Parts: sequence; C-alpha cells; structure tokens
Amino acid sequence: MITNNPLQTTNNNVSSNVDGHALAMAAMDVIPTPDAGAKEITGLVKESGKVTGYQLSDGNIVSKQEGVALAKDGQIKGVGVAHRKDTEYLKSLPDDSEANNLSSLPTVN
Repeated sequence: MITNNPLQTTNNNVSSNVDGHALAMAAMDVIPTPDAGAKEITGLVKESGKVTGYQLSDGNIVSKQEGVALAKDGQIKGVGVAHRKDTEYLKSLPDDSEANNLSSLPTVN
C-alpha cells in the first residue's frame, strides 16, 4: 500500500520517512568527511549582508572560496557544500541544534 503522503510511503511492510534532516542533506552537493584536526566555523565575514568569508576556530579568517576548498579537503567540520547558480558555499549539517548553525554565528571583521 502506498499512502497519499509524499514524504512517507509504505510498500510491502517497509516504511520510509523523509524528514527535514534528510531533505537538508539532499540539498548539498558534497558532504565531506572531516579530518581529526578539522576546525569549526565560529564567525561569518559579511559585506553588504552577504557572507564573503568565515572565521575558523583557530582565529584565521578565510574567504568563502577558501572555506569551500578547506571543507572539501576535510579541514572544516560540521558543514556541507551547496551551490546557487555558479557559486559554491557552505551550509551547516543538520544536527538538531540551532546554536551552531552558520546563520546563528556572529558577524566578524
């Protein structure tokens, strides 16, 4: 039996639920595996309200492009890589905590 709910199907007694976590993960192009010494993003660098860079847990500030490259290389944890048009950017991995979402981080100079 298949239900009318597009997010839940039941077929031959097997049930599959798609939740917000799965949808968020599916929206990312790359979900890198962080290295043991990977850093966290602790702040956002913004210009005219747009993110142009990231402050890392070691205090270094990197550009948006450098942050994407570092994340892909396993050097930043807790993020995945997504894109809008031709621009790649970092997104928080869903973990049921709003406090560590990139949008919740302070803006730094």
